[in-house]
Amino acid sequence: MSFPIIIANRFAKIIGTLVKTLSYPFHFVFPKMRFTIPIKSNPIIKSKRDTQIPKRIWQTNYTNKVSLPVYINYLYNRLMSLDYEYNYVSTEDRIIFIDENASKELSEAYQQLTDGASQADFWRIFTLNFYGGIYMDIDAHLVWPLSKIIEDNNEVFLLTKKHYSNYFIASRKDSPILEKALDIMLENIKNKNIEGGVYQLTGPTVLNTAIGGIEVHNRLYKYTCIQGSFTNERFQYIDKPRGKWIHAKREDLLKK
Repeated sequence: MSFPIIIANRFAKIIGTLVKTLSYPFHFVFPKMRFTIPIKSNPIIKSKRDTQIPKRIWQTNYTNKVSLPVYINYLYNRLMSLDYEYNYVSTEDRIIFIDENASKELSEAYQQLTDGASQADFWRIFTLNFYGGIYMDIDAHLVWPLSKIIEDNNEVFLLTKKHYSNYFIASRKDSPILEKALDIMLENIKNKNIEGGVYQLTGPTVLNTAIGGIEVHNRLYKYTCIQGSFTNERFQYIDKPRGKWIHAKREDLLKK
């Protein structure tokens, strides 16, 4: 990978650390101050060419009224994706979308999920398979312009040190891999496979199983998209303490 991408990575981490540091006193002085992530943001620059992966970003969170660092994280991503449409989908709108567009079997399976992270896992795979585009977790940020990351590929999967992650996925619609991932989640929910928690029920384990030995286009996370530079659990869940998936009890992941 080129030297400029490494520099961009380091620069983002420095800026992110500064943002987090200053956000503690900011939210101490203004504890109720929140910033609004738009439901939809049109491309700022007109795209010069079509790509196999639609130029559409998808994100979700329990609310779009967010803390300062989460909002700056959003702005940084918009800077890195000027020729992309941006879409934020709420918890309520996820349910409506799945109910209106998924099969009855998939919709009923989704409604069995009680944890927000598992619901987001399911929704991102279904949405990307339905529409195509790019999904990023709300605390993730790009380290290089998105159009340069996607290029002419029909799918891009994020590779960490040991496995593929699902906090960044880029795909065309009707992906065989995403279709398989949906099937795996469906079976996990039906069979109540909760021993591995969210991670195994709907998370990265599902995506890695779906990919299996298939050769896919991948990029190392540090050259593509990383998490936690601008924000952390406190700021991401500022109005929902212990809302992160790591606090969910396995026995509570599915409706009784």
